[in-house]
Amino acid sequence: MTLASTAPVAAEMTRRLTAALDPVRLELEDQSAQHIGHAGHDPRGESHFALTIESAVFTGQSRVARQRLVYAALGDLMHDRVHALTIRALAPGD
Repeated sequence: MTLASTAPVAAEMTRRLTAALDPVRLELEDQSAQHIGHAGHDPRGESHFALTIESAVFTGQSRVARQRLVYAALGDLMHDRVHALTIRALAPGD
């Protein structure tokens, strides 16, 4: 499991995703610096992320269902701190 950042929001995202989805692979990249000056940019940072996550929980689930599971795991972070999240959710063997 890989965490690209040890910043507080990324760390909390990783904690929640791990607890809810028990991933075998988790890669979270903070892309906020690429969005400075754009809508949704938070001057505190940690507002735009790219996530690759692989979990058996996603087996048999549609792409939309997988994304909903990720959003459910992240809960209030998606409303309070995260403006944009690119999700690549995989089941083992995908």
